[in-house]
Amino acid sequence: MKVRALCIASLGVVVLTQTSLSCAQNFNGKNLFTQRCAICHGADLKGTGPLAKKSIPPTPDLTTAAFKRRLNDYPGVIVSSVILRPNGDLIPRTLQENGVRLAPHSWTVQDFRDLNKYMSGVISNSR
Repeated sequence: MKVRALCIASLGVVVLTQTSLSCAQNFNGKNLFTQRCAICHGADLKGTGPLAKKSIPPTPDLTTAAFKRRLNDYPGVIVSSVILRPNGDLIPRTLQENGVRLAPHSWTVQDFRDLNKYMSGVISNSR
């Protein structure tokens, strides 16, 4: 009997841990986006951030049907846009020209997964 109760208690802890981990990942993705991306893309991902029109080209709306198709066809597109900036220096140059300083961030694979998951969720729920 005691062993059985222990197993049930252990299962409950595992389930709680998994749920907490999922929430933590979503929080990490949202936190990364809010701190590092929303200044241009806006909280709604529609290119409405304070620097959206100051970048050249202007910050795109990531909730369009075209971008949703691109995300579906190339699931890593969000990650690649962070790593492989289209013209090499667009993001840092836009921030620098507008006096915005972001602390350096050592991206991890989990950070990219969390960011992709968060943004994909927002994008799929829009429009």
